[in-house]
Amino acid sequence: MQTKILITGGCGKIGSYFAKYAADKYQVRVVDKVAWDTPKLGSISAESMVVDLQDRAECRKACEDMDVVIHLAADADPEADFYDSLLGNNVIATHNMFRAAKDAGCKRFIFASSAHVVSAYPADIQIDSGMAVRPKNVYGATKCFGEALAAYFAYTEGLPSIVLRIGAYIFPEEYNLFSLEEIDAFLDPDDFNQLLVRCVETPDIKFATAHAISNNRYKRLELGETREMFGYQPKADAFEIFNVLPRAEKAP
Repeated sequence: MQTKILITGGCGKIGSYFAKYAADKYQVRVVDKVAWDTPKLGSISAESMVVDLQDRAECRKACEDMDVVIHLAADADPEADFYDSLLGNNVIATHNMFRAAKDAGCKRFIFASSAHVVSAYPADIQIDSGMAVRPKNVYGATKCFGEALAAYFAYTEGLPSIVLRIGAYIFPEEYNLFSLEEIDAFLDPDDFNQLLVRCVETPDIKFATAHAISNNRYKRLELGETREMFGYQPKADAFEIFNVLPRAEKAP
């Protein structure tokens, strides 16, 4: 029997790419504030639901009969206003989805956090999952809240949860827009699809924080624990893709 997966933000950039990839492997329900746009996104063998994630009843309905929730929906703008957007989209909606998933009997919750939760550390420090969060913007702070919710629901309410700290996710056709300041946090979409599948399928996870970046020669986020726990084997190296030497290899 196929695992039933709910993807919030499923019509967005990350969600739609994974939904199309996952639809052949799982029974997928795509949830977003808009319906799946076939002319724009292509056809998909998945259910599509239009849901307001700030409405608890709608979230509960969306989670019915699902095994796994992948919560990607959020305002990912680092400069977004807290009251105008972040409070509703990143705080209230996230709490509603955790609550709904638990109440609906879902077996696992995968929360899309961000490398912004640790972005205030100096650029030459590599971050491991045991270090304290240190965001440098309010967007990152809202993702810290989501990480704390994941720990609460995992340890207190018994909803197994995985936090994914997502780096700079970008498609090849967007490389001309990519800032090399983020090269050590680069995340290839196919690598992320692989990691999401591993997060769905790896058994016996109560709570974990995983780092979602590619196999970059220098890594802003340490990958050893994520590799070991989930069997994650990223392929892309941004330093090779963009023909850039890491700081330590540059000539004086």
